[in-house]
Amino acid sequence: MTIETRDTPPEGDARLVAWVRQAAPYIHAFRGKTFVIAFGGEVMQSGAAQALIHDIALLDSMGIHLVLVHGARPQIDAEMEGRGLTPRFHKGLRVTDGATLECVKRAMGVTRIEIEALLSQGLPNTPLAGGYLRVTGGNFITAQPVGVVDGVDYQYTGAVRKIIAEEIQADLAQENVVLITPIGASPSGEIFNLAWEDVAEAVAVAVRADKLIYLCDGPGLLDKKGQLIDALTADEGAQLAARRVKQAEEVARVLPGALRACRAGVGRVHFLDRNADGAMLMEFFTRDGVGTVLTRAPLARLREATAEDVGGVLALIAPLEADGTLVKRGRERLEMEISRFSVLEHDGVIVGCAALYPFSTEKAAELACLAVTLEFRRAGYGDQLRRHIEARAKKMKLKKLFVLTTRTAHWFIERGFAEAAPDVLPTARRELYNFQRRSKVFVKAL
Repeated sequence: MTIETRDTPPEGDARLVAWVRQAAPYIHAFRGKTFVIAFGGEVMQSGAAQALIHDIALLDSMGIHLVLVHGARPQIDAEMEGRGLTPRFHKGLRVTDGATLECVKRAMGVTRIEIEALLSQGLPNTPLAGGYLRVTGGNFITAQPVGVVDGVDYQYTGAVRKIIAEEIQADLAQENVVLITPIGASPSGEIFNLAWEDVAEAVAVAVRADKLIYLCDGPGLLDKKGQLIDALTADEGAQLAARRVKQAEEVARVLPGALRACRAGVGRVHFLDRNADGAMLMEFFTRDGVGTVLTRAPLARLREATAEDVGGVLALIAPLEADGTLVKRGRERLEMEISRFSVLEHDGVIVGCAALYPFSTEKAAELACLAVTLEFRRAGYGDQLRRHIEARAKKMKLKKLFVLTTRTAHWFIERGFAEAAPDVLPTARRELYNFQRRSKVFVKAL
């Protein structure tokens, strides 16, 4: 019998372990949250459909409540072509006459059945193996006609009048995946063709979704130089739209609805590339993400620490304590001193911290334990924390700020600190100076 052995794990194993540990806070945070995932019918015509369904299954297995809103624009166009009909659009919205409506109903029905079939798979060695996704739907949407716009009668093209949110939420509470087809009926029984982008917006607002995800034809929102924007606020997004910065066609089409949804209470709106394999997993479970996230307020938030932050701060500073950059602090000490700390959160996860220790009788204070996680050190978060601590010290009417460091001397010098002898430290702090560690002292007048 041959026994296979492996002395050291391959590099890929180490990366997997690091990713799982990084993802753990997000997995805990997202359990029980509601995500609305919206995508056009183009997804079903590409090789991305199978991978998307696998990612949806993974999100479902993590306890995330999922609402899927699908479109069928290319399928409708193909159905119309087969019947010798010509698609007609006005301002990006399909004009739906009686013949077109028949094509819409057929294309929507077929697309929905195909999505349900994909969600029902259970092949071995796939994310769907051993799991069962219960897919539900219903008459959740009451529609009304768009009417006549610019002299164009949209006929059976409709707009969302009402979403029966409590029924959707009841299905989600039963751990069902809710699949919504963008067709709605009016109180009079007429059927209307709806834009999937508008349905996704209305559903996300109605169910108070934590995330609305648009899977689009581009990587996300771009700035005027064509560079991907990682994150922006609703106000910044509105300015981007007003300046008519060039975007991918589908991204530009969903942007107005995304802004409305964000301002109406949806927690986050994400723009992701529908053709990027695993885009949702990389966006939600890594700190950097891969697309664009739209929020009401800035994604990074600086605030004073509370007792609930002790664990997050300990996890943040542990690597810096291990390599000697920071002096070790035990949990008990940190619990006693947590009120002296300020923390910087990114999307709800602590990524930076700093502490202020005042010596009021000598009008001085120590800036201590300034730390930023590796992934965000180029984002200017260290400077944000430093300025915040300086502002706190000035508010206390202190005259100078000092810091002790062994490895970051140049960083502080570049920010107005000057090297000084340990003798300049306040008496109480000088008595605690560790001559074996030989930290350098830097002082800045406030």
